Amino acid sequence: MQAFEILDLIEQQRQHNDAYFEFLRVPALSMGVYSLPAHASDGQLPHSEDEVYYVVSGQAEILVGAENRVVEAGSIIFVAATVEHRFHSISEDLTVLVFFAPAEYTLQQTDLEKQA
Repeated sequence: MQAFEILDLIEQQRQHNDAYFEFLRVPALSMGVYSLPAHASDGQLPHSEDEVYYVVSGQAEILVGAENRVVEAGSIIFVAATVEHRFHSISEDLTVLVFFAPAEYTLQQTDLEKQA
């Protein structure tokens, strides 16, 4: 078993001094903590894997494809593989748990073409 405490993960992310800190990777799943300060820009690009965000703290908006909504602590957002998305209008420091299935960067474009 692997078990994690969110406050410990947030501290580890701060020590790595990076917006994204991956803390779990197995073939079928990867997880990380993603943080953006208030008023920051989210420059992420679409991923080749399905993704779920769980907002731990903060407030922002998220644009997924053409759909926009406000997110805050407790919000859960599903983003299908290859769909453009980003957080914006970040009014409070944002901390998000990120789940990729399968693990991030394990699918290549040829794999996606086979699935289509």
